[in-house]
Amino acid sequence: MTTTHQGELSDRARFHLRFGWWSLLAFLTLGVVLEGLHGFKVGFYLDVDNEVRRLTWTLAHAHGALLGLVHIGLAATLHLARPRGWAVILGARALTIASVLLPLGFFLGGIGTAGGDPGIGIVFVPVGALALFLGVLLVSVSLRGKPT
Repeated sequence: MTTTHQGELSDRARFHLRFGWWSLLAFLTLGVVLEGLHGFKVGFYLDVDNEVRRLTWTLAHAHGALLGLVHIGLAATLHLARPRGWAVILGARALTIASVLLPLGFFLGGIGTAGGDPGIGIVFVPVGALALFLGVLLVSVSLRGKPT
């Protein structure tokens, strides 16, 4: 393995480590805000008519925090296993796309609710879910074979 390749992996691992920790902070903060809305019995969040908003925002918080942890795990994988090739590069990019689209889709879906249906922003969710599946698959594929 060349020195350049090691530096490249190190930069990639550092990116996912930063992305993961900042995502975790952002989505844990969202969780605290949601708990505050619940604790202060804010109708905009708790009224029966806003059940879809409550659910989608909770899903945004949960998926965002979980995906932040996935990025921290990915950084550890990049550092410890040092996978190489196109699969890990595309997989890492797909996980980053998923980490933006999934929580964003759930959050935006909770903004424009109408008649028990989420807002149009929910369309990002299936795209993000597909990116998540693809990212996990590709990173898994990049780990097959002998460790380097």
